[in-house]
Amino acid sequence: MLEKVRYDGAYPTREKAEEVVRLVLAGLGRQLTGDERVELAPRLPLEAARILTAQIPDTQPLTGPAFVKDLAARTGASLATTRWDTGTVFSAVAAYAGPDLITRILHKLPSGYSLLFGRAQLTTAA
Repeated sequence: MLEKVRYDGAYPTREKAEEVVRLVLAGLGRQLTGDERVELAPRLPLEAARILTAQIPDTQPLTGPAFVKDLAARTGASLATTRWDTGTVFSAVAAYAGPDLITRILHKLPSGYSLLFGRAQLTTAA
C-alpha cells in the first residue's frame, strides 16, 4: 500500500508516503462506523487496518470538504496538498476495498467524499 501511495502521490520518500497514509487513515477512522468499518479493516494491510481501527469515531461526522479542512488544520498543510494526499490514500483504500464496499462507505459518509475516492458526486434532480 505504501508503495502504491508513494508512486501515485509522487512522494519523494517512503517516509513521506507513510506519514500521509497514517494521517488520512486516522481521519477516515474517525469518520467511518458500523459494518463498513468492520468490513474495510481486514481488507487493508495489517498496519493500515490498525491505524483505521485505533480511532474513536467522531460523534459529529464531517462532510468531505470539512474532512480535508480538519486534516489540513492538524498538519498545517494547504487545502490543495491535503486534498491531494487524501485522494491518493483513498484511491489505495478503494483498490483494497473493492467497488461494492466503497459504494456502501460513500452512502454511509456525509456528502463530499465521492470525489476524494475518485468517483463522481452524483445528486438527484430537485
